[in-house]
Amino acid sequence: QVQLVESGGGLVHPGGSQSPSCAASRNIFAITVFSIKDLGWYRQAPVNQRELVAAISPDGSTNYTDSVKGRFTISRDNARTMVYLQMNNLKPEDTAVYYCKTVPYTGRYWGQGTQVTVSS
Repeated sequence: QVQLVESGGGLVHPGGSQSPSCAASRNIFAITVFSIKDLGWYRQAPVNQRELVAAISPDGSTNYTDSVKGRFTISRDNARTMVYLQMNNLKPEDTAVYYCKTVPYTGRYWGQGTQVTVSS
């Protein structure tokens, strides 16, 4: 598994925007794996199951869960081994810990992720 480290969460008001990102290691193995894998952003709120909210294929094709369509945009930079999530018009129900992982993710360890809190 390629290691991905998330950053860029925080506190935002309803209707605001946030743009977390994640970075993979820069060794040859990670760069190679990164470029051929589907990648995605997952999230988990305290009372909900973890869900995949956005995914992107190596060629840039994207998919979103219905609740974020039209508000979230996932993108990737294979050369820089970076994945981004632009979140607009945020709602309180978007509050969660966000994780960047491969799709599907078969590992047991999810790491800390990055907390996004939408609150007035």
